Amino acid sequence: MGLSYEEGKKKVVKGLYLLAAVTLIEVFISLLGKGHIISGVEKYSVILYIVGLALIVLSLYKAYFIIYEFMHMKYEVKGLALTVLLPTTLLIWAIIAFFQEGNSWKNRRELIKEKNEVQVKSNPEQTGEVIRLEDFSGNI
Repeated sequence: MGLSYEEGKKKVVKGLYLLAAVTLIEVFISLLGKGHIISGVEKYSVILYIVGLALIVLSLYKAYFIIYEFMHMKYEVKGLALTVLLPTTLLIWAIIAFFQEGNSWKNRRELIKEKNEVQVKSNPEQTGEVIRLEDFSGNI
């Protein structure tokens, strides 16, 4: 069932060409989404979501291809393949959870900034004087 050296070499070169083509497509889509190819496209949020989804799908395809072909998962028994893919799935879930948590912290920080601005504007007694350390000790 093994491949000869020449067959294996052809298969690897074919895989590299496929990965290079998918990468070039990803770069083109990214440049399109940022408005470098067609100006004004970046203003439409629907286009940005489509670009993001396309990049995610293409990246997942490349990861699948690398794991399946170059890491030889297609030749392994199903149980071993699942022991590799399940932790990978959990890692993806963890990354998504971290992004959500970071976004929540960012939103809370913005809310605190807004509340502080409202408190400063509503408190006319605050003069904006800077209190220096030497005002307290006199020796500095």
